[in-house]
Amino acid sequence: MALSRQDLWSLEEYSEKRSAFRTKVIEHKKDRQISLTANARLMFEDEMTIRYQIQEMLRIEKVFDAAGIKDELDAYNPLIPDGNNWKATFMLEYDDVEERRVKLAGLVGVEDLVWMQVEGFDKVFAIADEDLERENDVKTSSVHFVRFQLSDDMVAAAKSGKGIFIGCDHENLNVAGQSVVDNVAQSLVADLAA
Repeated sequence: MALSRQDLWSLEEYSEKRSAFRTKVIEHKKDRQISLTANARLMFEDEMTIRYQIQEMLRIEKVFDAAGIKDELDAYNPLIPDGNNWKATFMLEYDDVEERRVKLAGLVGVEDLVWMQVEGFDKVFAIADEDLERENDVKTSSVHFVRFQLSDDMVAAAKSGKGIFIGCDHENLNVAGQSVVDNVAQSLVADLAA
């Protein structure tokens, strides 16, 4: 479901509601993230996480005009799942600048090798960075936007309670399929259409 201008609060309204909404979003995100390793994490986006991101951008940039709001909606709406996919922000997190430089150089292409799998079906590899290229021949980016596109049969199986797995096949970030824990799996299944 794409957000529209009517779904957003004005800057004044958001200022009043921000603290409570932020608390709600932080709690909501606990059931929407998966750590592949200590340094590789996926934050699965949905209407609430994207609404929060847009409201924060409008607040920070002090945007209140229709054109500016439309620009933010156009930028972030594609990150909301469509009912037959999962969408996530994939983050490679290294605090030390030098370590980050070395690690990102060794992870070129990693965003295309992260996968999810519904029990009984083949792996679904991420479709990464559809908005713009975030890597080059020397290093990958520390942030990627990924989509896992599911078939109708996969959607039905996930909704019926089949297990969901996640992994990565990159030589420098090889994560064998790990089971997605129940609370996260339930949150992801809620993203899928009937």
